[in-house]
Amino acid sequence: MQDAERKLLSLLMPEGLLEYFQILEVDQVGNQLHIYLDELNIAPTGYENSKLESKGFMPSTEISDFPIRGQKVTLHIRRRRWTVLDTGQIITRDWNLVREGARMTTEFGLFLKRIFG
Repeated sequence: MQDAERKLLSLLMPEGLLEYFQILEVDQVGNQLHIYLDELNIAPTGYENSKLESKGFMPSTEISDFPIRGQKVTLHIRRRRWTVLDTGQIITRDWNLVREGARMTTEFGLFLKRIFG
């Protein structure tokens, strides 16, 4: 993604979202935008040195976001899951840990908490 496009998207999306998610598709249906996002294949905190294999995604979660140019916005977000190859354990990113880290803004942390609890 080019810098200008990325900057524009980062201004329209919840702050920090593009660090962890990729926009796959945007559909306009009437006066509503549907934005589809998948979590990037970045190892969760604590597993950076583990051998992980992506095992697809959790079911999509829908959340209403702030309108853009008078259009209602629904984000369709799929969280990734991984298998730790050494143990067979299935893991997902712990968004509570990410929220406490220095790389995430309070707004994005609260946004994720609304989605994933």
